Amino acid sequence: MTQQHNLKVAGGLKEDGIVIGNTFDKYSSRNPVVRLMMKGYDSSLGELVGMANPAVVHEVGCGEGYWTLKWLGEGIPARGSDFSSIVINMARLNAKERNLPYENFVVRDIYNLDPLTDKATLVVCCQVLEHLEKPEQALESLKQVATPYLIICVPCEPLWSFLNMVRGKYWDKWGNTPGHIQRWSKKGFVSLVSKYFEIVKINTPVPWTMLLCKQK
Repeated sequence: MTQQHNLKVAGGLKEDGIVIGNTFDKYSSRNPVVRLMMKGYDSSLGELVGMANPAVVHEVGCGEGYWTLKWLGEGIPARGSDFSSIVINMARLNAKERNLPYENFVVRDIYNLDPLTDKATLVVCCQVLEHLEKPEQALESLKQVATPYLIICVPCEPLWSFLNMVRGKYWDKWGNTPGHIQRWSKKGFVSLVSKYFEIVKINTPVPWTMLLCKQK
């Protein structure tokens, strides 16, 4: 997995009462378990991006910009958006430090994506829906801009929470990560997304459910 060192991360910051970005820099973690999980995540995501073979990627909920910057560095036209102005400023700083186009990051609410400016041959929305009060509304919005592909990923429950507890985290919340207000099993998530998209491929890098979807 290609690492981007010194990535600025939100570290548990909140905006409008919502946890933004990443609680820690899991991409550069020295923990062997975290590194193994992120290697699997990277491999699965890379496979699905390759299958979509996009002309352009729009990452919705890009956080501090790790994946968008990675794709830009690989020569794939990519841009990112997030509701948080704080985290978008971090993404822009991360882009500037890597001599990549910082203007490719914009503030945009997932519920208000604009087909005129936000559509892409591949839309990526990873580790976002578990934070949302209205995931169905978000899927409707994603449908307007994914032309034709969407990659979407959420933590697989209850495995995610169990693994948090194994590493001694969030015991008072039964392993649920701060900011996660939705919890899906693999079956439950596939069932939800299939109402809006055709499921092309299901990947299960531990502990996530990752789907490549296509417009019906």
